[in-house]
Amino acid sequence: MPFLKLNTNMTINAEQQSQLLGELSQLLAKETGKPERYVMVKLSGDNAMVFAGNTEHAAYLECKSIGLTSSQTKNLSASICQLLNKRLSLPQDRVYIEFSNCPAEFWGWNGSTFG
Repeated sequence: MPFLKLNTNMTINAEQQSQLLGELSQLLAKETGKPERYVMVKLSGDNAMVFAGNTEHAAYLECKSIGLTSSQTKNLSASICQLLNKRLSLPQDRVYIEFSNCPAEFWGWNGSTFG
């Protein structure tokens, strides 16, 4: 049920995309304590974006999960920013992450919900 959507104005080649998707999926499973079989990651590059008044490289992420805690969000923010910096050379101060804790009864899967 953890879902991470990454939007960036950067061009990400197929090799980078594959590596980043895998690493973000593993990171999200580890940090939320959820099985990776429930994790979904979506990556979208080459978006028109402006941040802090300029179009330099930037990213906006949405991270949603059932039972997401404030301590998990702090750890996720640090881990995600470090990974994006390492893999894409994206400065950490050019990243926004929106976290959402979703009630289990509002998360559908396999024809039902988790609640």
